[in-house]
Parts: sequence; C-alpha cells; structure tokens
Amino acid sequence: MYKILYAEFIAPNIKKFRIEVPKIAKKRQAGQFVIIRVDENGERVPLTISDSNIEEGSITIIVQGVGKTTMQLNELETGDFILDVVGPLGKPSHIENFGVAVSIGGGVGTAIAYPTAVALKKAGNYTISIIGGRTKDFVILEDEMKEVCDEVFVTTDDGSYGYHGFVTQKLKELIDAKRRIDFVLAIGPIPMMKAVAEVTRKLKIKTVVSLNPIMVDGTGMCGGCRATVDNKTVFVCVDGPEFDAHKVDFELLERRNRTYKKDEEQALSFYTCHSNETILNSVESEIKK
Repeated sequence: MYKILYAEFIAPNIKKFRIEVPKIAKKRQAGQFVIIRVDENGERVPLTISDSNIEEGSITIIVQGVGKTTMQLNELETGDFILDVVGPLGKPSHIENFGVAVSIGGGVGTAIAYPTAVALKKAGNYTISIIGGRTKDFVILEDEMKEVCDEVFVTTDDGSYGYHGFVTQKLKELIDAKRRIDFVLAIGPIPMMKAVAEVTRKLKIKTVVSLNPIMVDGTGMCGGCRATVDNKTVFVCVDGPEFDAHKVDFELLERRNRTYKKDEEQALSFYTCHSNETILNSVESEIKK
C-alpha cells in the first residue's frame, strides 16, 4: 500500500497526486512511468512520473479522469492509499544539448512533457515550451514550465487564453518566423502528435513523441502495447515510450487504442451508475437519521 501525501484538482477532472514511493523517487528519470492499481479488482494503468522529491520520498503523477480506473483514482484524497505502484518503467528520455529544444504539451500531455523540459534545460538547451488546452481552465503547469523554460507559449482552442489556435499552429508560426529549432518533443492526443510530426518532417527537425498505447504488464511480456515504428513492431513499455515521430505509424496506433473502446465505455457507465447509487443511498440514510 502506498500513501497519497497530497491530492488536489488542478483543472476540471485533472488531479495532481504526490505518492510516497521512496525507491521509485530515487531512481526515476525523465520520460519514465509507473503502473498503478487502485485496488485488488482494479486494472493496471500506466501514468508518467511528472516529478519526484527524493527527500520526501515521493513521486508526482497527474491524472485525467477519462475511464473507470482514472475516475476511481481521482476520487482518492490526501491520506488515502493506492494498492500497487510499480516502476520506474520504460526507457528514460534521451537528453543532450541539442541547441534550441521545444517541448509541446497538449492537455494533460503537458504533465508528461514537463520532466523532459526540466532535463533539457539542465543539459544546457535554450528551452521553449508550447502548452495547450481546450479552454483556459484546461491549461496546466504554466507556472512550472515558466520556471524551467526560456520561453513559454500558451494556446487554447477557443481563444479564451493566450494564442487562439492549436499548439501545432504556434509551432508553425515559430518556424515561419525563421526561429532556430533543433529538437521538438510532442506529447498529447495522437492527432496532435501526428500533426506536429508533419510540421517538422519537411524541415527534418528531430522530433520525438511519447506514446501511450494499451498497456497491461509494463514488462514487454503481454504484447498489448505493440506499435509500429519504422515499419517494425516495438513494445512501447520497454522499447519506449519515446520514439522518432517521423517513423511512427499513427493510424495503426489510433486503431489499436480503440480496440476496447466499447468495453471501456461499459465499465465507466457501470462504475458511474454504481457510484451514483452509493451516493443516493448515503443521502437517504442521512435523511432518515
């Protein structure tokens, strides 16, 4: 059992956790992830380590409630416990002094891009960050990015904050302005990562994406996280999660990620109905008192 030292929503349905796992906090590197299990009947869910505190013995994860397990996880509070936290898993980000490095985070992808942006800055890069959200409310870690990046650009789909448009449009704007860009990291929804890859492909700008496919054991044994990169099969949990964006088969990745969509929707529906029923019964009991 692993204690939650801190839990707070930082955006609608997006929650930040600090979890007490000293060994993982000590060993983790940028780009790596953990697999958590909320309880004995729960599924295993991969979540990127956004930060760590060796003195406290904690790691930070940021969770968007989109399915049954992530919704269940986001109901936990400070002082609660998580059954399993396994890691650090995956290969660390490849870090070197590229020159000018741009980190792009779409939505909760910003939480995954953040630790690599920190490492890129420590390696001596001039760091630029482009972070986006559907609206102002969904923009996360802006202040944290400003602490480690030389420039930060915020975009919103609806124009409610910062640049009105997508992160890819802001990237293209920088490129069109003849800004020097030597390296791009893009993390977020598959269509966004694919779009970034297309923007940088013609200019042959080194571009890396972090993939988040269906994953079960995190050790390469189950084969659930298969993806195609450079026309070869890879297992994202052990070969990645970061890959050359110009070699990823995004169409196949998206199709595979939809494999269990109906099952996921049914599980979420059942969990939501059960939770609402529990709340209703609790309210009725209080009324009767």
